[in-house]
Amino acid sequence: MGALWLLAWVLAMGCATVPAPRGSTGLSRQRAERRELALAWGLGPLPATRRGAQEGEQGEASAAGCEPVPEGWPREADSDEELLAPLLACPSVREYLGLQRGVGMARLVERLGDWSAVRLGAQGPMVDAKASQALIAKRAAFLLEATRDYGAHAEVFALFIVHTSFDDELDGLLRLLARDKQLSQTLGRMEAVRQELKRRGLRLSDYPERGEQGSDVLRGLRLAATDALNSSPVSDGARYLKMSARLQQLPPVYQQAQAVLERELAEEHFTPGNTALGALDQLSFGVPLGFYHLAAGTAHGLGELVQRQYEQATRELAPAALVVGLYVGGKGARYLSRTAEGRARLSLPELRLVALRSAAWQVTERLGVEGVGELARYVRASREAAVLVGAGGERAAVALYEAKGNVARAQAWLSEARPERPGALEPRTALTGARSGLASLVDEAAGLSVEVLEARLREAELEVQGPRLPATVALLRKLHATLSAPPPGVPEGYALWEDYRAYRQARLKELEQGQTTRGPLRWEAYQRLRGTFARGLAFERAMVEVLRGDARLPRAQRQWLQDFHQPRIETHVGVSKPDAPGIRYVDVLVIEERPSAGQSPRVETFSFKSRYLKSLQRDSLRNQVRTDAQAALDSYGGTVDIRRPSLQQTAGVQRVHLVYEGGELLPMESKDLRTAVSEAKAKVQGVEVRFQ
Repeated sequence: MGALWLLAWVLAMGCATVPAPRGSTGLSRQRAERRELALAWGLGPLPATRRGAQEGEQGEASAAGCEPVPEGWPREADSDEELLAPLLACPSVREYLGLQRGVGMARLVERLGDWSAVRLGAQGPMVDAKASQALIAKRAAFLLEATRDYGAHAEVFALFIVHTSFDDELDGLLRLLARDKQLSQTLGRMEAVRQELKRRGLRLSDYPERGEQGSDVLRGLRLAATDALNSSPVSDGARYLKMSARLQQLPPVYQQAQAVLERELAEEHFTPGNTALGALDQLSFGVPLGFYHLAAGTAHGLGELVQRQYEQATRELAPAALVVGLYVGGKGARYLSRTAEGRARLSLPELRLVALRSAAWQVTERLGVEGVGELARYVRASREAAVLVGAGGERAAVALYEAKGNVARAQAWLSEARPERPGALEPRTALTGARSGLASLVDEAAGLSVEVLEARLREAELEVQGPRLPATVALLRKLHATLSAPPPGVPEGYALWEDYRAYRQARLKELEQGQTTRGPLRWEAYQRLRGTFARGLAFERAMVEVLRGDARLPRAQRQWLQDFHQPRIETHVGVSKPDAPGIRYVDVLVIEERPSAGQSPRVETFSFKSRYLKSLQRDSLRNQVRTDAQAALDSYGGTVDIRRPSLQQTAGVQRVHLVYEGGELLPMESKDLRTAVSEAKAKVQGVEVRFQ
């Protein structure tokens, strides 16, 4: 009954196994196509070699990573706990990998006891291949010890090893046991372990043991003598205490399974392959680092953190998404979020779960649900794949997916990838509540209709250089499932999320009809776009009031409209040009209402920019200002057809004003700003560049 209860509890948690991947075929793309796709993903360059990819992330891991290591570590560490402590305290896979660099990990693993090495292996992949081989040997030695000393209880420990090992490491472990003629005596007797290995594609029948050797007789005699010594009550008690202490270092789900198993042994109902142990397949998701790493880097201790967070994580995340989130999540939650009174607002487990959900959603946004499942399988299959993704984060995860799990091709793909044209990445503007929707920005009285808003937002969207999804119809159709629910932290019905869903669907339709070649922005980039767009409209409204106030002044006192006798200020006026198709909506058009006899009315246009220029260096700043000036002239300068019915006419624009919002958006070096403005005026005649 206890086993059935545990199985029911597991199923109630909503876990599922990771779907099987498609065939692992090689990439058929040509070099140019791969580079183009890399641009679409927004991937930056990473070194082509595995060592380079790892070292590329070392700075971040060191800066925000694990706790400072004791002086002289690991050389002067006297015990297993001292050796393990800095490694087990790392809050994320990336930082765990970073700490391994510069340390002789193979020698460190060899210094550890067998059980301590097993614990370390559950923390994440070994950067060094030699360290991985040493770990495999330690795992084999521990399995032999546990089988000899713990009897039926050894199966719980064996499942923990299987669940926290990569497929290629398990292959090495099985080969090592078979070569030493120990496979059938250890894992061969454990039905639950055999079934789990079979599900991972590893059958014990594929690992034939070597033939009998003379040394086997001596080994058998030694084991018989050990069994005789272990039969004493004192020995039984000592081994049970040792096993109990090690059980306390396992995650709580294994401890609970062990408790059920012990009750069934007492009732003499235990048989190999019992449901209590078979259910552990679900608890681990069938992938390494499924939940053990949730406990790392915290002051709460293993039990509290895993018990509180693991159950919630399994309810809220698909197993594959949870694993991918653990590997690409980057920095761990290193501090508590506090209120003004200093009280904790979110506990550390909750913060860690928020980070996991966010990382998992971002990868799902790129790859879709099926793609995340495949990626999790690729990570599980290979230690080197796990190192690549753990060190490189989301970019490396996408590269591994595109390479169908081939690590070497993923590294080459990353080395060829080039980022899009760099721009000024500004802080995201906060948008809260229903007012963040596009409909809330409509102002018919000012000429800001839905049609005008959509046209202006489209212009702004096409200008954005931020991360986009590929302009691939088939992939975007697959990714449509990610729009069914908002990302972590976004409430249902949030107006901005609904706008994003409509935007994604509209862009997909445009791509299907061949109307555009640009993929849609990712959610984070779209949020930033909308924040910038809303801020730009606010700046525009403020500048319109400035112009209206300027128009009321005597002509000699004006700062903006000195050349007008009686200026008429119109906002969001549609204009077109004979040499450019389509209608553009100019922010402000000023026209002379009382022109001199026989003369055409004077016309000037204003383009307002709320652009984040603060982070641009000198050359980038000059290029940006010159580009904006040329775009303003091309759209609103020269001869234009004014489309507003009350003003409909063809007119020559005497001057185009390009006005930037000032304050905290501008660079600190005013000299660079003045130089950029002077060059723009000199190279783009007819445009007046100013900052407000």
